[in-house]
Amino acid sequence: MSVRNPEYGWRKTRRRHVPISAPLVGPATFRIESASAPSFLLSQTFRRDIRSVGTNSPTWRQIRRQFLSDKRVCSCITHGRQDWTQSDTNRCFRRYMKSNADVFRIDFYPSKGSSMTKQHGPSHGRRSALFALAAITGSALNGAFATTKLAPARMAHRVASQRSMTQLIGANGGPGTHDDVMMWQKMGLSWARDSVGPGQRYSANSRIDVDKTGPAYDADLPAALLREKRGGIKTLLMLGYTPIWNASLPGDSKSAPKDVAAWERYVEAAVRKYSAPPYNITHFQVWNEAGGRMSGGQSQSSFWHGPGFNANPRLAKSYDFALQDYVERIHIPAARIIRKHGALVVYGGWPDQGGIETFVEWLEYRSALFNARMIDWVDYLDTHYLGIDALTILHDRYVADGKVMGIWQTEIGDRYMIDPHYLPTYYFRFAVWALEHNWNHPDKYVSMVYHWEGHEPFHLTHRGNPRDYNVSGLSLVVLHRTASGALRSFEGSTEFGPKVTGLVLSAGENVVLQIKSEPGWRSINLRGLPQLSKNRFEVSFIDALTGRPEPPDAVTTNLSANRLSISFRVPDLPNGNSSGEMPLKHLAYLVVRPVMA
Repeated sequence: MSVRNPEYGWRKTRRRHVPISAPLVGPATFRIESASAPSFLLSQTFRRDIRSVGTNSPTWRQIRRQFLSDKRVCSCITHGRQDWTQSDTNRCFRRYMKSNADVFRIDFYPSKGSSMTKQHGPSHGRRSALFALAAITGSALNGAFATTKLAPARMAHRVASQRSMTQLIGANGGPGTHDDVMMWQKMGLSWARDSVGPGQRYSANSRIDVDKTGPAYDADLPAALLREKRGGIKTLLMLGYTPIWNASLPGDSKSAPKDVAAWERYVEAAVRKYSAPPYNITHFQVWNEAGGRMSGGQSQSSFWHGPGFNANPRLAKSYDFALQDYVERIHIPAARIIRKHGALVVYGGWPDQGGIETFVEWLEYRSALFNARMIDWVDYLDTHYLGIDALTILHDRYVADGKVMGIWQTEIGDRYMIDPHYLPTYYFRFAVWALEHNWNHPDKYVSMVYHWEGHEPFHLTHRGNPRDYNVSGLSLVVLHRTASGALRSFEGSTEFGPKVTGLVLSAGENVVLQIKSEPGWRSINLRGLPQLSKNRFEVSFIDALTGRPEPPDAVTTNLSANRLSISFRVPDLPNGNSSGEMPLKHLAYLVVRPVMA
């Protein structure tokens, strides 16, 4: 998790994998006396015992009024609306405690007369409250850190992290060998998506097995997770589905469980094991593509079946209680367990044919059983195969005010990648979009390719001796190599000449343009570049699919005042395919880089 300090920026935090009931060893009590702390926190003693988590709490509104006197924190807290619980406080501070020899004991003391309310579920403004208080105490604890002597590795996590292209990119499945890991690294894949199971495969008396992964649960999950971790790859674990013996529809693992307790036992076993060392998984996904009637005409979702289901979509009938059954029998029971272990809840991939309006209806459905909306139990939204414009709708409704922490797409690509331009175009545009939408922590926006390997030529790689890249996989290698620095929005302006379209961003010291154009000489003007001197910069013209640079005489430049004019010759044989747009277009990168004296 990353938390925002309004004055000092983002800093990485880490979670202590200790059960709440665990005994404290060498508790450290400290007094906050940092001059940079908000006035409400000055000279307050925080001695929170992480063994005792009460249900009574001061209301968030009262805390908000007290904090509002400090203008530096207003931007963090203006969206918090309801109650902040002691459990939330405890969960927030536990993220500061991992890999630290000292154990903090922190108490949260409200002012006299603050009202106390009993919580029956998470608050609507829970994520905003978490970010606000964590950011505030992050600055306030600066003085305390000196007292408790954090290890150097711990201190390194306090440095504001940078945004990079790799933070956006993941894939379904995972690398099976060390050589596969190296291929993932070259493609810039930083996230894997694995299943976990099979749970209680045969009956309620079966052993709960959560050590397998893969479509047939025939691969060793612990070994896969450790391999990914050693390679710097984070893992999203997907929780699902229903064992046949517990399925409400006979023989259908995509139907709701008859016994919800069996589902909870499976989730508990998986999350308890893999959220703890040595795996330290922080993100868990609940189910996959649950939905009701699809906008494309299907009566039931492919992965959520109920009464009236038929394998022939034309014969299937609507599943009237699809929403209620999913929320009350799958999502909230699993989300409660995930959060109990201090991990984060990723929604189960809203299908592209479900419709955004219906997705909003599902997210905001309030369960009478739990007295909570589903969105209250979601940390990251997740959709499948949507365009980036659709993400803006969800961002403005749920991310902008902190209802959720970010938006993911855990499946993109597949047959869309028959167009070799699809994947590099998607990710470059995704990066530009993320930079324009407050991309302020590394895990906020992620998209995962389906699939990283396969027999179809449009997947990222294909098996062989050795394994090799397909065109889409190679295009990610080129993107990773070309836009390898810290990403920022380009602050200048671009003027694309006739028959040229594109996007631009800054990567490290370079300005990178992704352009699509027809063959022949084309032009682009850039204004607002950092100070460039003649003969102190170079422009490269690179094929976006192969990485092959065009010869130097294919690019000419003219620098005058605050404008850089670039003319470039697009090859006569562009790299687009015949199934795409006509006439064929060429996808490439123009990279403007300063040359050191």
